[in-house]
Amino acid sequence: MTSGRIQKTECRRQNRAVEDALVRAMPALVPSPPSIPVVVPPSVETSLDVARMSGCSTVLVVMLGLAGCSSIQRDPPLQVWPDMKFQPKFRAQLSTDLFADHRESRAAPEGAIARGHMQEDTPFYTGMEGKLYVGKMPVPVTDELLTEGQWRFNTYCSPCHDRTATGRGMVPLRWPAWQPQNLTEDRIVQMADGDIFNVITYGRRTMPPYMVQNRPEDRWAIIAYLRVLQRAAHGTVNDVPAEQRASLEYKGPPPAPPAPPGQAPTPVSTPAPPQGNPKQ
Repeated sequence: MTSGRIQKTECRRQNRAVEDALVRAMPALVPSPPSIPVVVPPSVETSLDVARMSGCSTVLVVMLGLAGCSSIQRDPPLQVWPDMKFQPKFRAQLSTDLFADHRESRAAPEGAIARGHMQEDTPFYTGMEGKLYVGKMPVPVTDELLTEGQWRFNTYCSPCHDRTATGRGMVPLRWPAWQPQNLTEDRIVQMADGDIFNVITYGRRTMPPYMVQNRPEDRWAIIAYLRVLQRAAHGTVNDVPAEQRASLEYKGPPPAPPAPPGQAPTPVSTPAPPQGNPKQ
C-alpha cells in the first residue's frame, strides 16, 4: 500500500515537470507573427483624445458622488454647487447695506395683496355695510345654498348646538360647563344676518372662529339654513300652505282592530283633541 502511493506521487511530480518544460519552450516552438505598422488618421486620434477626456470626467464625477456618500463629516462641508445653498436673497433677522435701516426683513408695500386674496370691503366678505351689519344676506337663497348650509351646519355647528340649533349637542352633554347658545330663541332670531356672519368669522365669547373651515359663501349658506331651523322652531299651522293644511287636521283615533271570534273587542283609548293652534 505504501509503495503504491509513493509511485503515484512520483508520477504526478514527473507530469508537472514535463508541463512546465513545455510552457517554457512554447515561445521558441511557435514563431510570433510579423509586426505590421498601423497608421492612425488624425480624426481617429482626436476621437480617442475626446474619449479619454470623457472617461476621466466620468471617473471624476463618480468619485465626487462616492465622496458625498461617505460617513466622513466635513466642516465646512464640500459645496459642489454653492449657489444652491448660498443664494443671493434676503433672510429673516439679518442685515444688509441696501436699506437705510440695514434690515433684510421688509414690510409688504402699501396696498399689496397676496394672490388669491383680493377681497374688497363689501357686505359679501365682511357682512357689514359701512359701520352697520347687513340685515339680509347679499346672496340669493336657493336649494343648492340650503343643501350646502345643512351639510356645513351639521358638520361644524351641531356638535355644540345640535342639529336643531337648540344648544343641546354632544359637547355640552359630555362637558356641562360648556353651554352653547340656543340659536332658536328670539334674541338670535332678531339678529341681523351680518351679525351672525361676524360671529362665524371671528367667534364671540366662548365660541371659536370658523373662518378657516368655511369660506364667505359657506358662511352665508350656514346662515340661510339656520334661518330655516328658526322658522321651523317658531312655525305654526298658519305657515303651512292652504292646500296642505288638510293633512294636518285631527281626524280622531284610529279604528279598533277586529276582535277574534268568541272574544270581546279590546277598548281603544281615545286621546284628547289638541287645544288651540299647535306649533309645528
